[in-house]
Amino acid sequence: MPIILIDSREQLPYDFKTASKRGTLETGDYSLHGAESLLAIERKSLGDLLGCLTTDRDRFERELYRGRALDYFALVIESALSDIAKGRYRSGMEPKAAVESLLAFSIRYRLPVFFVENRHFGARLTESLLLKYAREQEKRLKSLTG
Repeated sequence: MPIILIDSREQLPYDFKTASKRGTLETGDYSLHGAESLLAIERKSLGDLLGCLTTDRDRFERELYRGRALDYFALVIESALSDIAKGRYRSGMEPKAAVESLLAFSIRYRLPVFFVENRHFGARLTESLLLKYAREQEKRLKSLTG
């Protein structure tokens, strides 16, 4: 059974049903033990995302660039897209600019972006993505060997 690896810098880590442990990830907040160079999921609260789109944009884009080199890298945002589009947040960033930045990143970095309504759904989605990746890798390996 895969073990979920949680980056040691993740301040409020998700709780998973699957076994997990803390470790240092070069890219992202979550991966699978032994697959860190292949797979990562980056989690953002709405406030954190807006900071990454404004004051920390260069650092965030470096993270996305590293993620592009992985076999699978995704962004999980704890917010509804409609909340971003309607400016339901505290930031000087214009809603259209925030949405357009996310759309540009999805193209530029081949980045799947998932919007979830809260942490609970973020944890379930993240766990599901990680486990589905592991299952797909197992299927690929079996097809090569048998």
